[in-house]
Amino acid sequence: MPPTGEEIRRVLLEVISEYSDRDASFQSGTILGESQRRLGINHNVSMEQALLTLWHDLFRTGYLAWGYNLSNPDPPFCHLTDQGRRTLQHLSRDPANPDGYLHHLNQTATLNPISNSYLKEALISFNTNCYKAAAVMIGASAESIVLELRDTLVAKIISLSRTPAKDLEDWRIKKVLDSLKKEIDAKRPLILTPLWEAYQGYWSAFTQQIRTVRNDAGHPTNIDPVTEESVHASLLIFPELAKLANDLSSWITTHYT
Repeated sequence: MPPTGEEIRRVLLEVISEYSDRDASFQSGTILGESQRRLGINHNVSMEQALLTLWHDLFRTGYLAWGYNLSNPDPPFCHLTDQGRRTLQHLSRDPANPDGYLHHLNQTATLNPISNSYLKEALISFNTNCYKAAAVMIGASAESIVLELRDTLVAKIISLSRTPAKDLEDWRIKKVLDSLKKEIDAKRPLILTPLWEAYQGYWSAFTQQIRTVRNDAGHPTNIDPVTEESVHASLLIFPELAKLANDLSSWITTHYT
């Protein structure tokens, strides 16, 4: 089967990473030729055009720039930008490499279908420089995780013949988050130290980061309410938030009383 767009992008970034490690200067023909060979798309015009499209996207989104120095300022010479270098430092799981990112996430946590759907759209938006859209999508994905955890807790409380706190079932996510924290904090003696430390250190920080960036995009006060760096940060912490939510859900199911 022909490679998918995600596979083409992954291979292209891997080739760029390898060649940039050898020399700060590289040429388009070399990168494209090696990528074509690894993908096995020689003489497949539609796949070659897909590779070219993704190649030009890396320039459009600021990962690559034409030229090497003032003596060689034009194509075929090119170089990595600062943004490109930062991305390649964490290529295997950076949001710029959706395949690697999703693989890392799937090794870390399990997402419900709604959260997974919004996450994938967040990655598409991020990699097309639609940062406001990406911020909203990753915020919705995180909110789905929070609501799923809330549902688990509500079901557990009802199974214990108790009435859930009113705010747990509020439509406002801030109310839900505050009520979740109150319920979990009250059960500190029942929570093993590693989970408690992870919860104390990261739960509020992660949810606040993602919510703040989402809210900045959803309630704009200027043309660029969010930056590439802030959305990138939300995407990077998302797998850890998902894992922590999974761990809390398991604890609620088995140890909450």
